[in-house]
Amino acid sequence: MTEASVQYQRQGRVAWLTLHRPPLHVLNIPMMRELLGAIERAEQECDIAVLRGSGDRAFSAGADVADHLPDRVGEMLQAFHAIFRRLWTGELVTVAAVQGHCLGGGCELATFCDFVLADPSAVFGFPEIKLGCFPPVALVTLPRLVGARRAMELVLTGRTVSAAEAEQYGLVNRVVPAGQLDAAVQELLATLEQLSPSALRLTRSEASLHAFPDLDEELDEVEDFYLSELMRTPDAVEGIRAFLEKRAPVWAPRRSSAGGQDG
Repeated sequence: MTEASVQYQRQGRVAWLTLHRPPLHVLNIPMMRELLGAIERAEQECDIAVLRGSGDRAFSAGADVADHLPDRVGEMLQAFHAIFRRLWTGELVTVAAVQGHCLGGGCELATFCDFVLADPSAVFGFPEIKLGCFPPVALVTLPRLVGARRAMELVLTGRTVSAAEAEQYGLVNRVVPAGQLDAAVQELLATLEQLSPSALRLTRSEASLHAFPDLDEELDEVEDFYLSELMRTPDAVEGIRAFLEKRAPVWAPRRSSAGGQDG
């Protein structure tokens, strides 16, 4: 049998969901579906879920670039966004424990959790623009998390930020001392487990719906735009192929509104 890409462990009211696709826990379509199943199981068995990456190199470096190619990008977006729709409508309180790389889809996943605790080694970012793409979930959620101006900076430059800067931006609740991430998570869990399970779940559900009141509709819109507009540009495919072929992309010349080429 193949080893699970999402390892599930229950401890009382807490489900531990460990991303395990070494070395960087890149999320491919089967792993996305496995994660959705683990979240649904956790909702049935627990009140709280901790998401983390195995080892110390990464939470997740994002969605598999190969799954962004035209023949499967629609399937990938559907599988990935189903995770966020489930978290949004559910009552499960989520904690992201982040160390190492937390990029692209991995950063979208971590920062959508209710609590984000980070080791100083954590690095956050949305590098999709460097591949001629954009992060759909981040376009919807990031302005509410960090404000419109900082959201634009992060998605339009693709630059990464340190754990300390992510905390300043509001992507992270708290950066803990090096080597203390597990202890900090346990401390948070001890606080949450003292609370009424029903009150915790219902409060979390209502708060999420108010934080992102139109998430489902907005995800539909951004998915449609991604597939009908972005993926029809030659640069989207070129950026992905260049990454896979380990070369610099060659972007298409910009065309003027009159149909001619600039310059």
